[in-house]
Amino acid sequence: MSDKLEKPYNPQETEDRIYAAWEEGGHFKPENGPNTTGETFSMVLPPPNVTGVLHTGHAAMLAIQDILTRYHRMKGDKTLWLPGTDHAAIATQARVEKDLYKVEKKTRHDLGREEFLRRVEAFAQESHDTITGQIRKMGSSVDWSREAYTLDEKREQAVREAFKRMYDAELIYKGSRIVNWDPRLQTTVSDDEVERKEEKGTFYYLKYGPFTIGTARPETKFGDKYVVMHPQDDRYKEYKHKQEIELEWINGPITATIIKDEAVDMDFGTGVMTITPWHDATDFEIAERHGLDKEQVIDFNGKLLSIAGEEFEGLHIKKARPLIVEKLKEKGLVEKVDENYTHNIAVNSRGGELIEPQIKEQWFVNVNKPFVPPNSDTEVTLKQWMRNVVENGLIQIIPDRYEKVYFHWIDNLRDWCISRQIWYGHQIPVWYKDGEIYCGVEAPEGGGWEQDPDTLDTWFSSGLWTFSTLGWPEETEDLNLYHPTNVLETGYDILFFWIARMILMTGFLLGDIPFRTVYLHGMVRDEKGRKMSKSLGNATDPLDLIEKYGADALRFELIVGSPPGNDLNLTESRIKGYKHFANKVWNASRFVHMNTKYTDLKTEPKLLPQDKTYLKELDELTKDVTSEIEKFNLYLASEKLYHYFWHTFADNIIEETKERLYNGTDEEKLSAQWTLNKILTTNLILLHPFMPFVTEEVWGLLPNTDGMLIHTPWPDAR
Repeated sequence: MSDKLEKPYNPQETEDRIYAAWEEGGHFKPENGPNTTGETFSMVLPPPNVTGVLHTGHAAMLAIQDILTRYHRMKGDKTLWLPGTDHAAIATQARVEKDLYKVEKKTRHDLGREEFLRRVEAFAQESHDTITGQIRKMGSSVDWSREAYTLDEKREQAVREAFKRMYDAELIYKGSRIVNWDPRLQTTVSDDEVERKEEKGTFYYLKYGPFTIGTARPETKFGDKYVVMHPQDDRYKEYKHKQEIELEWINGPITATIIKDEAVDMDFGTGVMTITPWHDATDFEIAERHGLDKEQVIDFNGKLLSIAGEEFEGLHIKKARPLIVEKLKEKGLVEKVDENYTHNIAVNSRGGELIEPQIKEQWFVNVNKPFVPPNSDTEVTLKQWMRNVVENGLIQIIPDRYEKVYFHWIDNLRDWCISRQIWYGHQIPVWYKDGEIYCGVEAPEGGGWEQDPDTLDTWFSSGLWTFSTLGWPEETEDLNLYHPTNVLETGYDILFFWIARMILMTGFLLGDIPFRTVYLHGMVRDEKGRKMSKSLGNATDPLDLIEKYGADALRFELIVGSPPGNDLNLTESRIKGYKHFANKVWNASRFVHMNTKYTDLKTEPKLLPQDKTYLKELDELTKDVTSEIEKFNLYLASEKLYHYFWHTFADNIIEETKERLYNGTDEEKLSAQWTLNKILTTNLILLHPFMPFVTEEVWGLLPNTDGMLIHTPWPDAR
């Protein structure tokens, strides 16, 4: 008997050593696998942002993807799981800027672009090293030799090529439209990165000539000179479209214009509203439809402009609001005030600052302009492409209830603002000189050219992730072998941020899909079902849990009882229970090894009827587990393995065979020994994707096993 099996299982002494053996032996590379099926299986790791460390949601993602990877590798598919990290432009720059001001009381402008970017890159590298260490700790069998970074040289080439192709096809344009502006970071933010937060505030009912209008933002009302109502609202049928009326307003008399538009909700309030076209997306669209003027009221620093009059010009909107309300009251223009008004405010999810909509000249992707995809002769828009590939079943979303959410988002999709006024990221590959514009992968020749200072939205570069990581725009062997990828596994919260962007970019640039299946996992919450956050003090570091219980136990907790798309309440007592399960696997293996002789599992002896029954049940388990993994029901596969090993194998089969092992005839002993070894080794294989460390360690200590478990073929049912 191996000396190691005589001791209790210790994950802290085992896991790092085994991972190093896998990595040093090249066992994660698809070229080194058994590759017996003639099929390929590929996934890209959703690249974690280099803004800090991984949390338990990332741990769930890693566990799920590693299970799929190990299963397909053992099944005999040529299996690639490609890792990488994301520069996460806004989030990373915001973090460094915050730290810079906190420690040195300086801004990026004090340092200058070159020095500031040097500091950002140093921070990103440190974060990258922490993240890759965590990925290893989870047992993730990614091919590190192919690791990528969204801001490395190869991805820079891919981003510039993608931009130029879209620019040449007129799918990328520069124009003045309403955007989400972050006054603190001084940059635009994409629609998908605007977070809605509930806030209690004050709602004001104001007299606007003969009408009553409502607002939570009186500071924007200096620019309101249009009053809008539904054309079918009988209460206001006396008013005609484009009719002008005179009324008293904040700074004196104004001329207002009646606008009839179906965007107005007749059942909300009085059914009448004024619009601020420069500072509200809905108002902007109404103004566009009717050719109305748009006047800026608030500057890009959050201060009122001259349109507010000398009394308020230059004041920050937070200071100006109570003063404006007081003036409205003095003029008798405040009908009533609701002090308990609850509404949603828009904040930048990457920095937390309140969003101020602004009209600004920016770069956009046109989602409604027709184009002809590669390998096709039919025109389609990007919106149509994104809908068609899911609607026609080319991409399956698991769970399928998210398809409706996806379609709803596409139906309401506006042109994608892709330019950012930050320094960290892919600088837009457009140059200007004397009124001339040049777009190219390389800078234009000759002097006098000035590159556009803006950088690209992070999601532009990560939208290329499934194929830029495989060598595109070059025609590489990896690209031909592994694209489209088989599965994209990620959290349901970035269905629109990232998944839809990848479908969009792959459709235009390759005329293909980026992946065949989207597996969405839920959010990992604390034991009480609350979202984990630093403010609540309930955020759990996966490394702390691994140190206490081992990676196998944490992985099992993140999978069992967690169907696709469902949130999981992480419970430490259950993680402790799965550590006991890992010990059970160890102890049962020790018993089988200690009480059986070396058994050649390739040569089946004469078996007793009872053992044949056990092996038939083992076949059913193999079929069930294989089927559940193929259907992405990893939670069911793990539950079945847990209950079979603990209750059927350890509690019943081992106990029943003890009498034969100790006191049976030679034939009875041989039948029992062979059966126990067969059940044990088959279970180690089936459990390996879920609990890779303890199973690999046991496998290496048994006398009747060959090679490493990571490359052992997946069992077929007998």
